[in-house]
Amino acid sequence: MNEEFLIKDEEETNPNFGWKPRERPIKEYIETGVINLDKPPGPTSHEVVAWVKRMLSIDRAGHGGTLDPKVTGVLPITLGRATRFISFIMKSVKEYVTVMELHEDISEERLREVINEFIGPIYQIPPIRSSVKRALRIRTINSIKILEKVGKFVLMRVDCEAGTYIRKLCHDIGEVLGCGAHMKELRRVRAGPFREETSITLYTLLDAITLWKECNNESLIRKAIIPIEEAITDFPKIYVRDSAIDALCHGANLAAPGILRLSKGIKPGDIVCVMSLKGELVGIGKALKSSEEILELEHGIVVDMERIMMEPGLYPKGWE
Repeated sequence: MNEEFLIKDEEETNPNFGWKPRERPIKEYIETGVINLDKPPGPTSHEVVAWVKRMLSIDRAGHGGTLDPKVTGVLPITLGRATRFISFIMKSVKEYVTVMELHEDISEERLREVINEFIGPIYQIPPIRSSVKRALRIRTINSIKILEKVGKFVLMRVDCEAGTYIRKLCHDIGEVLGCGAHMKELRRVRAGPFREETSITLYTLLDAITLWKECNNESLIRKAIIPIEEAITDFPKIYVRDSAIDALCHGANLAAPGILRLSKGIKPGDIVCVMSLKGELVGIGKALKSSEEILELEHGIVVDMERIMMEPGLYPKGWE
């Protein structure tokens, strides 16, 4: 994402502390990484995460949005400390390719007419077999594109808000058509910044891990796992001084004097990523001021920190 930044102050980072995200030592690289996994049909999302944990010999991992056992496609898996940020990744826009089976052969003109009624905010109650409470919710459908229609079968691409149930969407389209419909197949092709074309299979991941563990060759595992920083490209960012980082890692909120530059357009209440000058994610918090206000302030708290990625002690203490 191309961003415009406002410069508040200038400072050079100390090369003796921290790492550029892609240059972290391998253990730290894994602990702060994300896998863009292509989930196969059969296992649950939780089973896939459990397999990844065992393969990497790590204690913590999480996934960005549950896929039913039969559903395939993009399943972001956060590793180690990156798991703290799974709730932010799960809020990202999702995109699916689905096969909907109509219970009668409806004309494509009538089908397009009804589908257009589902663009925008819609009401949904999750299916009986779902991982969340069955309560009425509003979800936004950004677009539905018919890729192909053969008789009663309709191939569609759906761009929607996280938490949208495609199975329920197909059912509701059938209800409005008056003939009934159900979801036949489903594949997720995008989850926020993660896309189908850059996803990897479990077999590819296993090959990368085997090469690393048995041959001490990190080349493939560094391709299979990406730094958490590459998964937060859609969030506005605030870059801070080296001397401010350790205080944040010890639980302090971000104060105005620690800021060097920040994204344009930040508004109070926005979720922002606090970054080191090397491009490392220090943590995520909620902005208390706008970009313009932060630029002018010399004192005071400007970001209420909610999650910290970086471990204390990586940067020198610059606070009393």
